[in-house]
Amino acid sequence: MNVVLIIIDTLRQDHVGCYGNRWIKTPYLDSLAKESVLFTNAYAESLPTLQVRRVLQTGCRIFPFLGYKAYKGNLFVGTPGWGPVSEERDTVAEILQRHGYRTALITDTYHQFKPSENFHRGFNEWTWIRGQESDPYRSGPYPSREEIERYIPQNLRKRAKGSGSGKKFTDFIGRYLTNVADRGCEEDYFPAQVFREGARWLERNQDAEKFFLVLDSFDPHEPWDPPIYYRKIYDPHDDTIDFLSSLYGRADQLSSRVLKRLRANYAGEVTLVDRWLGYFLEEMRDLRLMENTLIAVISDHGHCIGEHNLVGKQGHPMSREIADLVLMIRHPAGEGTGTTCESLIYNYDLPPTILARLGIEPEKPMDGKDIWPLALGKEKEIYDHVTCGWGPFVMVRDRCYWYNAYLWGESPLLYDLEADPKLEKNIAQEYPHICQRMKDLAIADAGGKVPEFLRKLKGEPGCTPLLVE
Repeated sequence: MNVVLIIIDTLRQDHVGCYGNRWIKTPYLDSLAKESVLFTNAYAESLPTLQVRRVLQTGCRIFPFLGYKAYKGNLFVGTPGWGPVSEERDTVAEILQRHGYRTALITDTYHQFKPSENFHRGFNEWTWIRGQESDPYRSGPYPSREEIERYIPQNLRKRAKGSGSGKKFTDFIGRYLTNVADRGCEEDYFPAQVFREGARWLERNQDAEKFFLVLDSFDPHEPWDPPIYYRKIYDPHDDTIDFLSSLYGRADQLSSRVLKRLRANYAGEVTLVDRWLGYFLEEMRDLRLMENTLIAVISDHGHCIGEHNLVGKQGHPMSREIADLVLMIRHPAGEGTGTTCESLIYNYDLPPTILARLGIEPEKPMDGKDIWPLALGKEKEIYDHVTCGWGPFVMVRDRCYWYNAYLWGESPLLYDLEADPKLEKNIAQEYPHICQRMKDLAIADAGGKVPEFLRKLKGEPGCTPLLVE
């Protein structure tokens, strides 16, 4: 049996039709879900981007980031866990390579190729599609100030001319515009490049006895700039100004018009990704690979676009828009077709689940569990709660409550999931004993104590609350 693992960055669960969305078009994901087991309560054990890739490669936890160090030339040095795969861990690709699988990674998630990173370990072939976000792909010609400001809301332009986050945002837009300056048609957009290259790989490797292919799409991560006809599905209004993203922080600094456009651009990006995922799946059907290939699709996290008065993502507040993951697994034998699993699970359960379907026992133990018996209703619940760490912050959820705070309990947020599923009323002050219980669960999952270095990271970039301005 072959395996295709598809990772989609920043794909919000509530923006996919099979999870209940009624206004965003995701026909290919929805169709695949009908042939899969759909998981509704999957969570990352740590965030953001590289932390997720590390656990998806190894099936092992990294929270609370013990032994973390900053790597020269890398971004987010203040976000623990943002670094290479441990040399002590075997990756899924390495394990499968040893068992005779032909392995390949195709991605535009450029963070995996920054200095000191090693996410291409174990792959017979890896393709890095250049130019996403702030990838140092091209150094010029750099756009003018006027060209950059076309993509910055007017009331934020003064701040964007300053230092700190404003300058970083301006540089972010400028670098991206430089990278995509030669883009001419839809096939030049990043999702098209990733999934078309995946289809070409399938065509070239039909002689493989068995294969493991990872397609990792950075979109729909911001900047959000789908072809205009995708955006017009959700916002047909024509403007002379467009917005690719926004400074992270309060949403009330943006007009309702800007927020509507940001949401439309994001929705258009989701549909763009879905369309090219569909292209790849059609190639699989044409090559008759659906009959002997397990397919797993998973997101890493989401993004707030006005919800909770926030634009962005961060460890605090960590809302459902950020933390709820997309996960579906299609078994070629039709096991579990069209069913839904509502059990609490982790993203690091995916590697051991894949290996178990192949009859492979990893030489080194993984932290994750085989969730397939659970998905088929043959096993009881594995977890009574899940935790997700981001820097010094932690989110804990069980069947009743959603808790988010510094690991040591400072700045608690607590929500009753039955009465308040959208997490709109913080009840932490009314129920300190529940906060204490949830904090105790988090510390237990962190090994029984709060690592002191996390306290020292409290003010570092990537480790501060999102709602700060």
